[in-house]
Amino acid sequence: METKWLEDFVSLAETRSFSRSAQLRHVTQPAFSRRIQALEAWAGTDLVDRSAYPLRLTPAGQTLYAQALEWLQALQGTRAMLRAQAAAGQDVVAFAVPHTLAFTFFPAWVSRLHAEFGPFKSRLAALNVHDAVLRLVEGGCDLLIAYHHPALPFQLDTERYEMVQLGEELLAPYSKPDAQGRPLFRLPARARQAGQSSRLLPFLGYAPGAYLGHLAELLLKQAGIAGQLERVYETDMAEGLKAMALEGHGLAFLPHSAVREALRAQQLVSALPADAQACEALQLHLSVRAYRARPAGKDAERSRAQALWSHLQAQQVSGPV
Repeated sequence: METKWLEDFVSLAETRSFSRSAQLRHVTQPAFSRRIQALEAWAGTDLVDRSAYPLRLTPAGQTLYAQALEWLQALQGTRAMLRAQAAAGQDVVAFAVPHTLAFTFFPAWVSRLHAEFGPFKSRLAALNVHDAVLRLVEGGCDLLIAYHHPALPFQLDTERYEMVQLGEELLAPYSKPDAQGRPLFRLPARARQAGQSSRLLPFLGYAPGAYLGHLAELLLKQAGIAGQLERVYETDMAEGLKAMALEGHGLAFLPHSAVREALRAQQLVSALPADAQACEALQLHLSVRAYRARPAGKDAERSRAQALWSHLQAQQVSGPV
């Protein structure tokens, strides 16, 4: 029996919905259902009455739910004490950061922290967004740093996790310029009308499942121009897209922090349409946030990670990164 099965079951008991709990637990619904079935196989009895809507627990399920709450609380308390002891001994702050932020945001941000907060040891795990969130949920890091947008929020329980805002980021399209400094590829201002040219623009996209890719696709869909782009390349990381854009292979949606230096050197330029109203519809403002599990125990309150968190709360910002 795995601990995550109990956490899944507690979530299901509280939401009474397989789909909602799968969303909160950051897994697909089929995978979530398999884990509940595995727990029932371990228990040797049905825990959920699936004939009711909304679903309800069987008597055995009600008994296990009460026990699971006690077991998980005890395990989480023990884990928090062990982590606090380990952190106190090593004085290392562990971060889980999605790949793009690990390259574009994290290095300069840590440099500012060293100047404002003071030197500290850090450990960085650069992951995809899903795995970075899981690293926090499973207790494998002190802080998660990630993008946030209301159209694609994280489902983190606010009673267990807290957040501070570190800054804002702009996601927009960029292209290599031609000899006159104009973009080689520029997004159209509006959907193509009947009879207009059918030439497609080369588009450098994020791999399926990428957080920034979902947001870029949302912008293109809302603008009605997705059909005018031809995806010629894709990768998980913004840095990979930037490298291809610098070579003139197409246009890409990139966070401003990733292209700041290339814009100054005029190696990349905005690929937004000339129409001001269309420009606003094809770029997106994101916030950069830090998340952590709410601490438990006095040892956690004295840790370096706690001191850093207190500093971040005092310095919480809402401006550009």
